Amino acid sequence: MSRFNLIDEKWIPVRFLDENREELGIRDTLLRAKEIAVIEDSSPLVVAALHRFLLAVLYRALEGPTDIDQAKALFKEGLPNERITLYLEKWRDRFWLFDEKYPCGQNPNVQKNEIEPWTKLTAEFNATSNKVLFDHTDTKNPGARKPMECARWLLSTMSFSISGGRGYYPSPSPNAMMCIPLGRNLHQTLCYSLVPYPNRDVMRGDSALWEREPKTLPLGTPKQMATGYADLYSWQSRMILLEELPSGEVAVTRFVAGQGFDNPSRNPDPMQPYKTDTTHGKLPVQFREDRGTWRDFDSLLPDDAALAPLTIQNAIRLAGRRIDSMPKSVLVLGLRYEPPSANVDFWRMERFSLPDALAGEHYVRVEIKKLLSEAEDAQKSLWSACSSFARDLLSRGDRNPDSKDIKKFVKQMSANSWYWSTLESRFHEILREYTLERDSEDIRCQWLKSVQDTLGAAWAQHSASVSTGDAWAIRALVKAEGPVRRKLNELKKEIFKLEPQQEDA
Repeated sequence: MSRFNLIDEKWIPVRFLDENREELGIRDTLLRAKEIAVIEDSSPLVVAALHRFLLAVLYRALEGPTDIDQAKALFKEGLPNERITLYLEKWRDRFWLFDEKYPCGQNPNVQKNEIEPWTKLTAEFNATSNKVLFDHTDTKNPGARKPMECARWLLSTMSFSISGGRGYYPSPSPNAMMCIPLGRNLHQTLCYSLVPYPNRDVMRGDSALWEREPKTLPLGTPKQMATGYADLYSWQSRMILLEELPSGEVAVTRFVAGQGFDNPSRNPDPMQPYKTDTTHGKLPVQFREDRGTWRDFDSLLPDDAALAPLTIQNAIRLAGRRIDSMPKSVLVLGLRYEPPSANVDFWRMERFSLPDALAGEHYVRVEIKKLLSEAEDAQKSLWSACSSFARDLLSRGDRNPDSKDIKKFVKQMSANSWYWSTLESRFHEILREYTLERDSEDIRCQWLKSVQDTLGAAWAQHSASVSTGDAWAIRALVKAEGPVRRKLNELKKEIFKLEPQQEDA
């Protein structure tokens, strides 16, 4: 018996413009998109997966956009409600969460002996030997969960499955930042990310998972290429079948490896920023455990290299030069793992302001990259000073310390982490300074002052912590401060050069 149709059941968590929260089905989420502020969930992976799923629905319902003019019309006039409704009704039988022939996002051909608990659907509860902090779920006896929760986790599994042996290929884009420009309502947010197809032929060849027959298992072709954006956003990286209890809840699921993703042409994921690697060419920008996302913020911004996320490039094109149509912020979210390990290291969701200056003719990416490079350069002097201090302190008693020991010692010192955490808050403020009217050299001068103050304060804090130590530690401190002092003097001179220019202006 068919049950829980995703079109009209309440399962997508949203926050309305009036701050009220509710769960909606696919139809109401899309038709009421102008009333909705954002999609909200405690899991960043679910938030990203829900956006990708709704975009896949729109690509198929609208059969486009296939050019920027169509995209601009959708942004200005709104989504065509009648067309979306007709599409959903046409495929209504493919959106049942529980169905014998076409369970949405699943495969009814998974064998009955391939049983896993519902926790297999979610990174937040799945680990047994590598538990998430504060997660006390018993993965052997986890109980049962509601169908709306499992529907959300089903989508996040498709978008964020990682490699793990036995033919378990990763999802198309699991190990990189995903960027979703945020508008004043969900309608604008979806339009920003509704990147036009390269051409009409790609659109005509595209399809979504629910429009196709369930694959026969085992798969004849382990890896395939995506036919278009809808295919990419509904990729079946795992073959799953939820097993419904008489109560309507889910305790276990059938779960096996899914369709591998092949991308020989290296077509970009529209939500991801890229960088150029001298050895491997164009690669997606990834989260790093030892590096805050803000330190790679320049990679989110457009320039002539066209490596920024297509979603952000599209958002700026839709807005034109109208500040009121520009996205005010961007969600950067996703996870990190180290292949071939099957353990997730962490996941993140961060929100950044987008500079108003992006609506102008000049690129601010170069300017912001310069600010970040200056912060990195200053931190090198701090690291060098800390390394010198650690080396001299560890060499007490004629010991010749190993470079690994020195590095470990520096990492446990608070100076470097304090430096970055303090500058991060200032960086968010600086982003808001980039308006069309503001002089970029003035902003750079402010930033250099922040770097100077932060660098000096970081070393001063470390010095204060050592000043009550023994003579050996104090001598090591005095010998180590050279790189910081030289960098502070360099910053002082550079700031002095910039300040007269402001006065003349």
